[in-house]
Amino acid sequence: MSLADKVSSIRIILIPVFVSLLIYSQSKPSLRTLAVIVFVLAILSDFFDGLVARIKKEKSELGQIIDPLADKLLMLTAFITLYLLPNFTIYLWLVLVVVSRDIIMLLGFIILHFLKIEITITPTMWGKLTTFFQMFTILWILIGWPHYFFICLFAVLFTLISGLDYFLRGAKEINAKNNLSVNN
Repeated sequence: MSLADKVSSIRIILIPVFVSLLIYSQSKPSLRTLAVIVFVLAILSDFFDGLVARIKKEKSELGQIIDPLADKLLMLTAFITLYLLPNFTIYLWLVLVVVSRDIIMLLGFIILHFLKIEITITPTMWGKLTTFFQMFTILWILIGWPHYFFICLFAVLFTLISGLDYFLRGAKEINAKNNLSVNN
């Protein structure tokens, strides 16, 4: 396991710690600060694992799965937990868009797998912007800064754009396979 993979694994381990701190911060508000710190560490681990992988040229099959998986688990868990806890204010439409996009993407990957279509999961600019704005939105809500509506709009906008981009990429792969089948 490469160093970058270990850092991604740490991000996954931080998720239950983060959620636990959020839950316990309902009765002990001082834990909210610790939850913010853990979330920031998770964000930094996302940046750090990519940096390490590029510098050390550590591109692994495990890393191609575990890094985006860690991001998805962190984001989905954070959005859902913040929505369910009464001490936080988060828009339901934001949570629904984020969760729906990831469920649709998962279903798309399952369909591609059953169709025996190999697709390389490569990060795109839209995906990176989506992750940035989703992380920034969660951080904004955790800190309790007012006027987060516009940040939520950016998160939703990039979530929808990246979802459409992934959908079009998947459709292109299916069409390419169908064209190969017809020509053979």
